[in-house]
Amino acid sequence: MNRVTPAELAGQLKVANPPALLDVREPEEHSLCSLQGSRLIPLADLFDRLGELDDWKDRDVVVYCHHGIRSAHAIAILQSAGFSRLANLSGGIDRWSLEVDPSVPRY
Repeated sequence: MNRVTPAELAGQLKVANPPALLDVREPEEHSLCSLQGSRLIPLADLFDRLGELDDWKDRDVVVYCHHGIRSAHAIAILQSAGFSRLANLSGGIDRWSLEVDPSVPRY
């Protein structure tokens, strides 16, 4: 599985065609903090909502959660659905807060 560190992702988000961001946490977590421009589809709903991501099949997609475990499961689901340009945010949004943007609340 491809992984991207928070610092690497921060750099990728500054280019002309940044990766799409998929947040697979729960709505309550997303309301506390999220990465700007991310799309929320909780892991439990992902299989049933794959059609919402059809426009992302040919894009680079970074999947994230709180620490990186749920996003790894989400990547397996996405790969089985034909997505290939996937990366897991190593350490999740928690590590993002520690290493890139301390204004993102930790929980």
